[in-house]
Amino acid sequence: MEHLLINTGWWIPCYGLLGALLTIPWVTRLVRRTGPRPAAYLNILMTVLAFIHGSLLFRQVWNHTPYHLVFNWLTVAGLELNLTFELSSVSVAAMESVTGLSLLAQLFALGYMEKDWALARFFALVGFFEGAMSAVAISNSLLVSYGLLELLTLSTYLLVGFWYAQPLVVKAARDAFLTKRAGDIILFAGVIALSSMAGSLDFDDLYDWCDTTNISMLTKTLIGLALIAGPIGKCAQFPLHLWLDEAMEGPNPASILRNSVVVTGGAYILIKVHPILYLSPFVNDTLIVIGTVTAIGATLVSIAQVDIKRTISYSTSAYLGLVFISVGANWISFALFLLFAHAISKALLFMSVGSVILTTNNQDVTEYGGLGKSMPATTIAYIVGSLAMTGVFPWGGFWAFQDGFKGLWVDYPWVIGVILLVNGLTTFNLTRIYGLVFLGKTQPKTRRAPEVPWPLALPMVFLTIFTLITPLMMSGFGLLPDLDDISLFQIGSISISSLLGFAAGALLYFNPDRQPMKLPLPLFQDLLSQGFYIEKIYNNTIVWVIYQLSQLTAWIDRYVVEGLVNSVGVATIFGSEGLKYGTSGQVQSYFFTITVGVGALGLMVVWLFW
Repeated sequence: MEHLLINTGWWIPCYGLLGALLTIPWVTRLVRRTGPRPAAYLNILMTVLAFIHGSLLFRQVWNHTPYHLVFNWLTVAGLELNLTFELSSVSVAAMESVTGLSLLAQLFALGYMEKDWALARFFALVGFFEGAMSAVAISNSLLVSYGLLELLTLSTYLLVGFWYAQPLVVKAARDAFLTKRAGDIILFAGVIALSSMAGSLDFDDLYDWCDTTNISMLTKTLIGLALIAGPIGKCAQFPLHLWLDEAMEGPNPASILRNSVVVTGGAYILIKVHPILYLSPFVNDTLIVIGTVTAIGATLVSIAQVDIKRTISYSTSAYLGLVFISVGANWISFALFLLFAHAISKALLFMSVGSVILTTNNQDVTEYGGLGKSMPATTIAYIVGSLAMTGVFPWGGFWAFQDGFKGLWVDYPWVIGVILLVNGLTTFNLTRIYGLVFLGKTQPKTRRAPEVPWPLALPMVFLTIFTLITPLMMSGFGLLPDLDDISLFQIGSISISSLLGFAAGALLYFNPDRQPMKLPLPLFQDLLSQGFYIEKIYNNTIVWVIYQLSQLTAWIDRYVVEGLVNSVGVATIFGSEGLKYGTSGQVQSYFFTITVGVGALGLMVVWLFW
């Protein structure tokens, strides 16, 4: 049984892809009588099978050395390309997180998108999404990982553009695709360079190559920068961060997966290639700088947003920024802790936010109020998700930050200040949303807002309970340190930053007459609400240059290239028209003309070469 589970472990990502294929008759409208719901049920069934298979596999690989499944694809000229998968405690747990959250998101979508005419197409895309994400978790090859990241880019484009009849949705899908492709192209250059130098793209072989390589520091730096370009785009890090904000135009169930596990796919690849990145100190410093700028900048921007989905999506970029810092500082356990805690809490937050949006048909936090009484399950889910995301003892965010303290205090003490600042500002932002949405007086759009029906409440309540007991489960697996090993300074610093953020948010928004905070300097407030005007800067620089170049090439194509082609055509027409009047019908004269012409050309060629 053990060998069967190990040898079939690579099947688990295929369940989601199989579910997507099974829905084709409903997607293409070959089956109409039953409606689209059977397609949703088939996808949910495949996800349940994937989760059960993964649970059995996790029991086999727990506390064992990693198992490797290798399928040779191509061996030529000293280059060996394999499809390699690693089944270890970390990789299978990551895969189980993907399938578990995907299952809950699909159950949530069953109620959220009940009346959508393209329900079958949505579940087909989610199955495709799930399969690619699950495979990323167990991939042990940079080649396989790159291909899977491309699939994630495609599925992101399709899911963001799900409601393609809306102009804003089309723009969001296009920007998400192009932004990710910008990073993927540079990543592909790094993959090609490594394949020619290392002779293999399996991570284990690349690690061995790192220990023996003697390439120049410039080459190491360029390869490292190429490898981090893809994760920068996937994790919505500066300067490729704008797509995640625009992606909120897509359906909320897709946002649950996108903000919890999809963005972590790029971070997971970043963790896998970190031994290659450590060859260049400049690359490590770049990771830390990008992570710091994104973590602080995205947190500040999130506070100034009034769209409830966007204000939470910016915190996703901020927390992934902390992951970039941890990888650059060579403290991988903090990155893994933070990815796990963030995925669960962010999925729960987006479920509660989706329930509010569905009930009120509104996303503006300034038009909410008083929902805490009429939506108790949603309110509790939001509170639990906020507690788990911030550094509140004893939930996941606290243990992640505590691990960061332990590893970064000696070499990067200033990073601790960044962590505390992000935690405090995130707590303030979540408190702000809670005060505006669930407290205060009811508004016209919230006066008759009921609690969501059970198809939406069931997965939300289940994830709420799971989030609460997650510390107990982690303690049972021996993943949490003893309280005796945690200093009072760590507990006090994390708790104080959380309390300060909560106190500031409660002071401003926990009163009946609360209003959105306005900064004394309108210019600074506009700067934050517009995301530091990054999009305008892009439009006035890169986009403008590309537009002008396209206009130039269009002019050259129309008036130069087409002009030459048309000139040849006109000359041919006039030449043929002129020649037809000189035809005599005598074959011998034609033969004589051809002979003289060929002879003249021959003499000219001989004279030129002579």
